[in-house]
Amino acid sequence: MSRTIIVSNRLPTKVQRTASVLSFTPSEGGLATGLGSIYKSDDNVWVGWPGLSIEGEDEQQHVVEQLHADSMRPVFLTDAEIKGFYEGFSNETLWPTFHYFSQYAVYDLTQWETYRAVNEKFCHAVLELAGPDDTIWVHDYQLLLLPQMLRKARPESSIGFFLHIPFPSYELLRVIPWSKELLEGMLGADLIGFHTFGYMRHFLSAVSHLLGATSQNGIVELGNRSVVVDSFPMGIDYEKYATTAASEEAAGHIRQYREALQEVRVILSIDRLDYTKGIAERLKAYDLLLQRHPEWRGKVTLLMVVVPSRDQVAQYQSLKEEIDELVGRINAAYSSITWTPIQYFYRSYPLEELSALYRLADVALVTPMRDGMNLVAKEFVASKEGQQGVLILSERAGAARELSDALIINPTDTIQLAEVMHEALTMPEEEQVQRMESMQALVRQYNVHHWVELFMNRLFYSKNKQLTLATAAFSAQDQQQMRAEYAQATNRLLLLDYDGTLAAFTRDPQRAKPDADLLDLLRQLSADERNRVVVISGRDRATLQQWLGDLSIDFIAEHGVWLKAKEGDWTLFQPLRSDWKREIRPILELSVGRTTGAFIEEKDFSLVWHYRRVDPELGATRARELVNHLNFLASNTDLQVLEGNKVIEIKNAGINKGAAATRWLSTYEPDFILAIGDDRTDEDTFGAMPPEAYTVKVGSTWRSLARFHIDTHEDARRLLRSLL
Repeated sequence: MSRTIIVSNRLPTKVQRTASVLSFTPSEGGLATGLGSIYKSDDNVWVGWPGLSIEGEDEQQHVVEQLHADSMRPVFLTDAEIKGFYEGFSNETLWPTFHYFSQYAVYDLTQWETYRAVNEKFCHAVLELAGPDDTIWVHDYQLLLLPQMLRKARPESSIGFFLHIPFPSYELLRVIPWSKELLEGMLGADLIGFHTFGYMRHFLSAVSHLLGATSQNGIVELGNRSVVVDSFPMGIDYEKYATTAASEEAAGHIRQYREALQEVRVILSIDRLDYTKGIAERLKAYDLLLQRHPEWRGKVTLLMVVVPSRDQVAQYQSLKEEIDELVGRINAAYSSITWTPIQYFYRSYPLEELSALYRLADVALVTPMRDGMNLVAKEFVASKEGQQGVLILSERAGAARELSDALIINPTDTIQLAEVMHEALTMPEEEQVQRMESMQALVRQYNVHHWVELFMNRLFYSKNKQLTLATAAFSAQDQQQMRAEYAQATNRLLLLDYDGTLAAFTRDPQRAKPDADLLDLLRQLSADERNRVVVISGRDRATLQQWLGDLSIDFIAEHGVWLKAKEGDWTLFQPLRSDWKREIRPILELSVGRTTGAFIEEKDFSLVWHYRRVDPELGATRARELVNHLNFLASNTDLQVLEGNKVIEIKNAGINKGAAATRWLSTYEPDFILAIGDDRTDEDTFGAMPPEAYTVKVGSTWRSLARFHIDTHEDARRLLRSLL
């Protein structure tokens, strides 16, 4: 049976050393909770680092045996690997860059090489377990290279990847010297997930600008396969937090806290020590609250919990010192014998005590400078079930895209934050309850179990879609069957694309004139009275008429704009307008002026930007820029942007090769159909054909509606000659 293999930097069990004894402590993190239903069932397994450097073979074997019982497989890392891979590249390069703190980023070649080596180590560990039918789900920024490594070893495997932190703007990502390798690593997956649409959009932009890969509707085309990119906002285990907060144990803690705090209102701040969390900024805002609204002195307390994290690192040490100084200064300025403005705790708390703090608080401050999702906000909401309370949430946290009933703020605007704290403390109870119930309904419905199910279902769907759209090689047996049906048919329709299908691409499109061999082939095919030969091309009608007009064949020109039966004249598919060219042509001309080798072709009802003669890297970059610009201009208009092989065409929407081909299907009612094409515009033709038609893609074998594929235009000619 196939199984699921989860891969993350850390296992959901932490191995710790006490004296000479190893202890195993389960994690209560959201990811461990959500994925528990997967890795603990059937023969599934979770692969990851156990959290400790274990180099002795006996101890390693002991850890393997202990973790095997809980469906886990450890990846052992040395101290040097932990330092270079995790503490180094992951947290000194990727973490600051992805969170928009690039001033803290380090670009160290040795750390990069260690990062790559550890990803390879994870790859070997997974390959020892994974069969060809297994599903592999890779998690987070420490393993960005792993999907592509797995893809090379298991080309047919179903691989998902989810990033739990923000994905930055392309302009930030490009600063990393190895940004292309990181993107290529992620693109080894079949499905890539992010918390928000914004992160997904940044990723697609980076792939376009840095790799030149095209994407449409969240699907990245890689030539031989496609990758689906989507957003999946992560949830929490709602019932766990709601139940724990309402438990007797939590109630006992609340009574103890309330006895110490008396009647003061409580603003709660819980965060890990990190420069991305905006802790210093919220302290400054709280100071402003007490300055601007002195009526709150003695009546409100900021209960601040900072969980220790990497406090041996210089930036974190500096942050810790700044927090300590701010807390000390504020308390010194406003404290009285009976009241302390800030209750500050630099330690972690177990779930029951955290839930009690959530339940106790009147207001929660969740104001990171940048955060992937921030589950603290959702934990607070779940813990306040049946109670009032106000959530103040940073607009730069992923959760802000869902929790719109929170008070959304800019975390760098301390005046705004101070005033919003005042607003929260004075908000009517009825409004508090209404806002909280609305957020609770959302957090309850879209919990972590829903997130897991949604991602896995989408991965299954994406893989099946790939397999459905993957064309089969046009085998000798299939071709023999086609020839037999062709011989028996009395009314045949042959729909033939020109460039890339009947003729090779050339640097100058006007040099792709039909040679004697092609003219002879088309002449023989059209001489059979049972055949209706249609050249269906993106080229203009004048060129097709000049090159092939002497033959007894039909034409569909300019992707369906112009039609011509062999016994008739050229006609428009439907009335069209071309006045839009006056606005669009200057944009194309500007792009030509910046791109040596590019040129514009003007057709009756379309404009085409050619870049076959442009340096490949420059051409890909300029094409991405132009497509983005044209798509923006074409939105909410009747124009459409088409991307072909080294061409970009803008034309009237609603007209394509498929729509034109249906005219021939309905007019001539063929009993044999053969359609051959090579690029994206030919997919419209394939999609319009009945299922019994022989549809053949030339070149790329992936993501085509065609039934079969062949490799080159020479193969296409041989296929057609075999019918004679």
